[in-house]
Amino acid sequence: MAFLKVENVRISGISACVPKLVEDSASYHYFDEAGLQNFISTTGIEQKRKTGKNICASDLCVSAAEALISDLCWNKEDVSIVVFVTQTPDYILPATSPIIQQKLGLGKDCYTVDISLGCSGWVYGMSVVSALLANIIHPPGAKALLLVGDTISKMLSYEDKSTYPLFGDAGTAVALEYQPNSEPMFFNMNSDGSGYATIMINDGGCRNPFSMASLDKIDHGEGIVSNNLQLILDGMNVFSFGIREAPKSVNGLIETLNLDKDRIDYFTFHQANLFMNEQIRKKIKLPAEKVPYSLKEFGNTSSASIPLTMVTKLRKDMSEKKLQHIACGFGVGLSWGSMHFTTDHIDCPPLIEI
Repeated sequence: MAFLKVENVRISGISACVPKLVEDSASYHYFDEAGLQNFISTTGIEQKRKTGKNICASDLCVSAAEALISDLCWNKEDVSIVVFVTQTPDYILPATSPIIQQKLGLGKDCYTVDISLGCSGWVYGMSVVSALLANIIHPPGAKALLLVGDTISKMLSYEDKSTYPLFGDAGTAVALEYQPNSEPMFFNMNSDGSGYATIMINDGGCRNPFSMASLDKIDHGEGIVSNNLQLILDGMNVFSFGIREAPKSVNGLIETLNLDKDRIDYFTFHQANLFMNEQIRKKIKLPAEKVPYSLKEFGNTSSASIPLTMVTKLRKDMSEKKLQHIACGFGVGLSWGSMHFTTDHIDCPPLIEI
């Protein structure tokens, strides 16, 4: 386990953006009535949001960032760092974060970086952006943006019952400021590359470049038909991994920091599916009211799921109170991590739709 501590950085705001297009689980043609009810009861997903051809993850994140910058009355020249976490960048190259810097109208002295991570991406992104901001040679009022989002719908086969109904699209933004004596953030980070094939797209990178054969449909059985440019998911191994490692990560953080679990206001987990997440909640022995879900309305939104859940389910409390949080992300890589942090009357705009 890699335990990290970051000091002198305050979370000033969190925002989220989703596409306007709603897809109901009931509209999925490969479900009969019994299959639909079983899917909803197991995953908790009744609908999700899907982007059209002209909207990328960066567009969702830029909209979320603009709302925060406006609400906080930030001078854009004070934004020193932009970290963009996604598995669905605009291009293979160049990186998307410099494009975001230009779209937001930030200064040219802005540090920008892309990170390719999925379901653990928000926790990993928070560790990176906070550490960078804590160690920058600060101009007065130095600020940073963490933008996290995915448009996984663009990478799915409609004929794959194991993936298509699960994943929705979303983008999020976190505003951070250098502030001496802010309450520290703590991280417990982990990875296991031996499980890389558990969730993957086989072709299109440098290991397996695109060829015409990449477009050939493969029948994997059990209602799973896809090509090698589309996401494949080993559901049983993902489930075993999640219920094994997520509780261990959260409990390790609690024990290392000697935290009183009862004093944590909310535990927000990556929104994998309801059955898996409930197993994790019960293993950690958490009351249901402290573990929010956004699965019903948005499905599994990959890297964006933790901040999207916070915005849509905890917005009022985060705006009005000082709260202690633990977040845990786990998935593709395999990669996972947990984080302890505080929010104190932060800016949290209503959910944005584009």
